[in-house]
Amino acid sequence: MVIFKKLLGNFAAMNDDNIRSRMLPPLPERLRPRNLDEYAGQKHLIGQGCVIRNMIESGNLTSFILWGPPGVGKTTLSRIVASTLGREFYTLSAVSAGVKEVREVIDKARSNSLFSAGNTPVLFIDEIHRFSKSQQDALLGAAEDGTIVLIGATTENPSFEVISPLLSRCQVFVLKPLDKSDLQWLLDRALREDIVLKEKNIQVKENEALFRYSGGDARKLLNILEIVVNAGHTVIDNAAVASCLQENIAIYDKKGEMHYDTISAFIKSVRGSDPNAAIYYLARMLNAGEDPVFIARRLCILASEDVGLANPNAMLLANSCFQIVHNIGMPEARIPLAECTIYLASSPKSNSAYMAINNALEIAEKTQSAPVPLYLRNAPTKLLEELGYGDGYKYAHDYPGHFADLEFLPDELRGRVIYEPQENSQEDRLRSYLSACWPKYYPKK
Repeated sequence: MVIFKKLLGNFAAMNDDNIRSRMLPPLPERLRPRNLDEYAGQKHLIGQGCVIRNMIESGNLTSFILWGPPGVGKTTLSRIVASTLGREFYTLSAVSAGVKEVREVIDKARSNSLFSAGNTPVLFIDEIHRFSKSQQDALLGAAEDGTIVLIGATTENPSFEVISPLLSRCQVFVLKPLDKSDLQWLLDRALREDIVLKEKNIQVKENEALFRYSGGDARKLLNILEIVVNAGHTVIDNAAVASCLQENIAIYDKKGEMHYDTISAFIKSVRGSDPNAAIYYLARMLNAGEDPVFIARRLCILASEDVGLANPNAMLLANSCFQIVHNIGMPEARIPLAECTIYLASSPKSNSAYMAINNALEIAEKTQSAPVPLYLRNAPTKLLEELGYGDGYKYAHDYPGHFADLEFLPDELRGRVIYEPQENSQEDRLRSYLSACWPKYYPKK
């Protein structure tokens, strides 16, 4: 028994730090700021005389939306605002909450004994861009009559993702990625104040890799720091950070290289008419938590850029997919995304519209001042009519086949072919029609 106790004591002594660190919350949570003085970055919002600090100091809190990339302190800032003002704080995630949960929180806010003039509860909605129109509609009345102060957080442009009536009731504040001075301040605070790190006598000889991998994200910086320290490094340099991250950091990062590699592979698989590879990369993105609306936007671009006039229905389907995904969210959104992906990958391809507009833009830039032919100009006044505006114009519907042989380009561009049909069944029909109208520009093949 004595030997067992001695061994147990030695084991506890050797592993005390590791056990304690595993029992504690992660470093970003341990260092979560409790007030504005502990908050890193966003000086344009919380600095002296700036808008959010003024709200707190005056107590005149209005609804607002925080728009910025992950890890810049949207949730933390919302909590600080509410706690500093002594407001009841409710939080919902748009990923898991529905209309029912929204209404329950609003009803609770109405009946809460703390609710009184000047002490309106705060409802914080994380990832508000994921709320459907009906979910956002449920917030309107409560935000309008002052039942709640709404604070939303989003990584997406609220102009596109938040309905206009709700947007008109909220100010939008843009949060920026942390710069190097912010990251350095946060790193120094972690080493100085954290209950674990301050006992380890950690030396940071190089910070370039720490800051580069964090990408202006406070949470990521602290997670990386904790990974490196837990790997046994008390002297931190670029090599130590790189070696640790190769084994520990998440492979798919929405703002990192794997994000761009995977979406690139997805786009090229659709363009290359491989539905198997396309659906595989779609699944990888969805498994990694990629925003489904982002994928739907890419499908809309693919439909017009790569499928194009070879299958005009592709754009209609892609647009419908975008609207459905935007309205229903995950997990159901995976189904229209899969349908649209397979359809586009299996469609014939043409980039003729893409090539034509690029060609036209290049020509237009060089001939911006080329005069429009007089017979194509409008003649709303007698003077312009006397000057020949509109004279000689042929109304197409007055001619056989609804076509009048009339040149429409400026004189210096006459005869320039900008759109060139490609070889597919749809554009073969277009070429046939154009050949009948303009045999000198579109000769039959």
